[in-house]
Amino acid sequence: MRCPVCGLDDDKVVDSRPVPVGDAIRRRRECRACGHRFTTFERIERPELLVRKRSGTVSAFSRAKVLEGMSRAAKSRVPAAELDRASAAVETSLRDLGVTEVTSEQVGLEVLAQLRDLDHVAYVRFASVYKDFQGPEDFEKELSVLRKEAPPKSA
Repeated sequence: MRCPVCGLDDDKVVDSRPVPVGDAIRRRRECRACGHRFTTFERIERPELLVRKRSGTVSAFSRAKVLEGMSRAAKSRVPAAELDRASAAVETSLRDLGVTEVTSEQVGLEVLAQLRDLDHVAYVRFASVYKDFQGPEDFEKELSVLRKEAPPKSA
């Protein structure tokens, strides 16, 4: 690792620890030449996950886009930390398929699965946009599916 001050490639690791999210290691380094201390992060480089949209175009998967959609659906209902965890779970689930390209439908269904576990109102909000609801009967149909899949609530 090159020192950001003197540019030499001679440093030692002073401290290593995982970051709170757990997807990286934080390393504190010290340049042996000038003594400057700096921090680096080490992460696993994963192959790019691509999403094929309904139009046929392909774009890179974006967890930020997934999180944005989930946040809109769950507005003021689910804490941001839970939504962040859920969006990470969406990405993990898609990567676990072992492919480099998924369809936008697969992404949407995985988002719905995560929202179903978090908040039923957020689930229905997202489903109404994702499934392009046209009338009240679409909401009724989705609610009946949701009631069948959800465990009964205790009174």
